Amino acid sequence: MLDESLLDTPEALAEADRRGLLRGAAEAGARVRTAARHAAEAGVADLKPDGRPRAVLIAGPGAAATHAADLLGTLAGAGSPVIRLAPSGVAPAAGALRWELPGWTGSVDLLLITTPDGTEPGLSLLAEAAYRRGCAVAAVAPVGTPLAEAVAGAHGMFISMATAPYDQEEPLAASAPGVLWALLTPLLALLDRTGLLSAPPEALEKVADRLDQVAERCGPAIATYSNAAKTLASELADALPVIWTEGVSAGPAGRRFAAGLAELAGRPALVAELPEALAAHGALLAGPLAASADPDDFFRDRVEEQPALHARVVLLRDSPIGGLTAAPTARELALSHDTPISELEPEAGGELESLAELIAVTDFAAVYLALASGA
Repeated sequence: MLDESLLDTPEALAEADRRGLLRGAAEAGARVRTAARHAAEAGVADLKPDGRPRAVLIAGPGAAATHAADLLGTLAGAGSPVIRLAPSGVAPAAGALRWELPGWTGSVDLLLITTPDGTEPGLSLLAEAAYRRGCAVAAVAPVGTPLAEAVAGAHGMFISMATAPYDQEEPLAASAPGVLWALLTPLLALLDRTGLLSAPPEALEKVADRLDQVAERCGPAIATYSNAAKTLASELADALPVIWTEGVSAGPAGRRFAAGLAELAGRPALVAELPEALAAHGALLAGPLAASADPDDFFRDRVEEQPALHARVVLLRDSPIGGLTAAPTARELALSHDTPISELEPEAGGELESLAELIAVTDFAAVYLALASGA
């Protein structure tokens, strides 16, 4: 059950937030600025690549690398060369994850390693293997870690992760707010130099500004009725989130939201892009999870009985490709099955700013849901 009174009590939220999740969400803009500075200090701005890499391989543990690869691949557009390397197994002796390069990896490729830890032996071995293949290596991780030494030995570029003092109090969740931007920002700056995508310093500054604006609108001190993130958390309290996305930026934001709900709040969620989502989830909305599926639910004892789980559509929208939109059809489908719908749409701005706003609002919502439900 969701403790809605906690949402409008900043002191109680702070006491419940033992992992510093709200601080991470509020500091996302600052992390972007710090990470951009670290990238500049590492020499990213001085790079003069011969051209775009044939393939950009991204390796790292769990959701951190998955989100980075998803976001970078989306921003790179059609024909993106971004490839996420999944662990190939576990080393029998140490029980550590093992990564392997594709057999075709060579001097025209780029390996990016991203991790909030930096002590994984498998990633250090991967950097060494890339060096032997002639593959360029860059990594973002905490300074002073074994990975930093391995990258230096591979004559690669190491960029210090933008961390905060409280990051070391407990292990960082890969979906924790702030972690994504600390790892992603240097990679954006690096791939901007290769010509794979557009993320110049001025664009990153706008991203930081947009993240600060969301933090002001969705922070703990802002009441639920005027706080989009708290409102969304309340709406999802007893619901199965069915996340539908429309537009280039909304896709990765929706997938990250689903991952954050699972990792931070312990809540399952379904996610799909419009218009395919209409066919993929149409039967679900007409089934036992529809709000109209149980006619006796109206007479349920609201105090003694647990509420029935029903679907709720969360529509994340950005500018649809070609100007065509499936949103009206999506609303009609949901409402025809008495399924409530929540909508989020970013303010006008560039693609990176829109992406940042959708991620920031849904990050706050996942944290509020986690704290108010005791997760």
